[in-house]
Amino acid sequence: MAVTQQQLNDWQQKYPLLSDVMEFRPVLWLNPNETKTSDLGQLAVTKEDMQGAEELWQRFAPFLAIAFPETAEAGGIIESPLKEISATKNILETTYNTKFPGRLFLKCDNELAVAGSIKARGGFYEVLHHAEQLALENGMITDGYDYSKFASKEFKDFFSQYSIGVGSTGNLGLSIGIISAELGFSVSVYMSADAKAWKKDLLRSKGAIVHEFEGDFGEAILEGRQQTKENPMAYFVDDENSRHLFLGYSTAAFGLKKQLDDLDITVDAEHPLVVYLPCGVGGSPGGITFGLKQIYGDAVHCFFVEPTHSPSVLIGLMTGQKEKVCVQDFGIDNLTEGDGLAVGRPSSFASSISEKLISGIYTLEDDELYRLLAILADGDDIFVEPSAASSLLGSVKLSQNEYLSSRGVDSDKAVHIAWSTGGALVPEENMQAMYEKGKNLRE
Repeated sequence: MAVTQQQLNDWQQKYPLLSDVMEFRPVLWLNPNETKTSDLGQLAVTKEDMQGAEELWQRFAPFLAIAFPETAEAGGIIESPLKEISATKNILETTYNTKFPGRLFLKCDNELAVAGSIKARGGFYEVLHHAEQLALENGMITDGYDYSKFASKEFKDFFSQYSIGVGSTGNLGLSIGIISAELGFSVSVYMSADAKAWKKDLLRSKGAIVHEFEGDFGEAILEGRQQTKENPMAYFVDDENSRHLFLGYSTAAFGLKKQLDDLDITVDAEHPLVVYLPCGVGGSPGGITFGLKQIYGDAVHCFFVEPTHSPSVLIGLMTGQKEKVCVQDFGIDNLTEGDGLAVGRPSSFASSISEKLISGIYTLEDDELYRLLAILADGDDIFVEPSAASSLLGSVKLSQNEYLSSRGVDSDKAVHIAWSTGGALVPEENMQAMYEKGKNLRE
């Protein structure tokens, strides 16, 4: 839709926070449409769908253990550690002059095996789902089949007839490229201008074809969708409207629950779980939020994080227009160092679900990404991408807003989880340069 000046004026009057967003000021938006779990009704996906997705992961575990030996010790299960980051918490409290009670953990998807980012959850899942469907349709497998054989030459030769395409700012392209090439597919990744050069180089080294665009994520995904659909043997992973990506992300909730149970951490109305999720197009944070809500209901509070220059989901949900508007309609340039977050238009599929589930969204400036990256490195010796570090500011933002206490919850009993979305594959020299930039900004 073409946004008129009158519409902008009306929205600014109706949503006063929008003026701050349009001026690139960091904000905290609390979602007025958050719905109690008991009142949600039917969503586009169900807990049964999520459980079905988890079963697919289990079926493919023997294949993953062979294809990626780094997963063999875990039996082909791709999961990340949960680490308490007390030292980082202390530095955050000092830096921002804000004490926040409760415990702070980092969900280290920056350490996810093979792809080194949260996108391994959704990207791998969708490609594996597609591979399974092709194998079933062509009589390659039957119920009870040993999926370790997906690693055989027979299957690679079979999948080599088919192509996969995806539009990406970086990490989704990496995950799709790695798993598709390993299965034998020909894979094309359409990458926006903000994608880092090292990610493009790594993809090419894995055998993917990389198409580069001068425009943003929206242009890359539009071109990728168009070119892929012209090939009847090709399949497009559509980050703007993918049910399968969403379900792949949702299964992260099962792993997190097990980790919290192992730590004897209770999650209920008196012991809330607050989760902070970096957000680009909205699929991965939306899927994880959905999954956590299926397990913990109203006891979990999920907040998305976006750069001040790419607040696409914030604008879409605040105005109620979702994917019908993009940040450029509001005079926002969509230029950010958080490459995985550089998205101008939100996912239509994810936004229709997230608008009822999330507690809010906060935004932050690019310099803050680097400061937070350095704080985590100095505090707990963990190095992540700038976009991943964005989640660390959430507990400070909520404490300053008195979010929990205003809801009658004892903040001392809260557990905060910052979701770290990427970093393991960043070349050492690149990571060091990012750390030095963050360290200089802290001084």
